[in-house]
Amino acid sequence: MGTIVISGTVVLVVLGFGNHVWWLAAVAVLFLYVQYGRDSTSSTSSTSSTSSTSSGGSSSGSTPSSYRAYRDRRDKQAKWERRYQRERPLESRRQAREKSK
Repeated sequence: MGTIVISGTVVLVVLGFGNHVWWLAAVAVLFLYVQYGRDSTSSTSSTSSTSSTSSGGSSSGSTPSSYRAYRDRRDKQAKWERRYQRERPLESRRQAREKSK
């Protein structure tokens, strides 16, 4: 994946000699790759996993570090689902009907 991003960036830079908008596209591609495209082995994922467990976590799909963290996230999700059903009964019934089809 990194090779594709680097080669794409080089192509955009070469095209940028004629039109500077391509350079902005190259910078955007590199930024998006650094921000979201790296493997989970980078140091940013280790800091985000520790901060997500300390702050209650989020439903980002990452594996829980412990059973307690999993249970906390599961309970929080169930709490939000109950609140949604209580505050929007018609919408939750419609979703349940669509789900059963």
